[in-house]
Amino acid sequence: MKSNQSFFIKLLIVQCLVVVCFSQDFDFFYLVQQWPGSYCDSKQSCCYPTTGKPDADFGIHGLWPTYKNGSYPSNCDPNNPYDESKISDLISSMQEEWPTLACPSGNGSKFWEHEWEKHGTCSESVLSQHNYFQAALDLKKDVDLLQILEKAGIKANGKSYTLSNMKDAIKEAVGITPWIECNVDSSGNSQLYQVYLCVDAFGKNIIECPVMPRGKCGSTIEFPQF
Repeated sequence: MKSNQSFFIKLLIVQCLVVVCFSQDFDFFYLVQQWPGSYCDSKQSCCYPTTGKPDADFGIHGLWPTYKNGSYPSNCDPNNPYDESKISDLISSMQEEWPTLACPSGNGSKFWEHEWEKHGTCSESVLSQHNYFQAALDLKKDVDLLQILEKAGIKANGKSYTLSNMKDAIKEAVGITPWIECNVDSSGNSQLYQVYLCVDAFGKNIIECPVMPRGKCGSTIEFPQF
């Protein structure tokens, strides 16, 4: 009898450990898209990838697991490194939709490696490495930020627009409130840099953000050309 009890206790402990290990340890994702014109029009400047100048479109920065208090997990599994062979069928799409602009020029691999190992590994209970990158690509396809803004008369022509008009245009099209991050150009002017949208913990659906990132923009910001 004691032997059976001991067995069942051990089995229960193993089951609990499995649940702990594979339970999702975050609440939602930030899907972050950046405007290349603002990345490049700054003091740090930029370098085009070895594949050539990216299209004048928002590019994916990352898909970041986040807690409801605004903090986030990072570098969750050193035993699951970036493996490009697992996403070979996505590379051409990623070069187009998730380009690197960092210097020195690269083909994107170091950028994607950083994003997977810092952020992606923290979602591995929900998304495999392939599914993580696929989810980001699918979400970007669902929300065409440039088209949304242009339809509202907000164009990347170097002119300034009100922050509220930018947010309202995206909210009207997507149905949820975005977060807009600004940086400053080489002359110190505030400009549209990144747009944050929140995604459910399965990486499927755009949702209202449980918490917004910190930071602020001016009431009027530039939308630079690229």
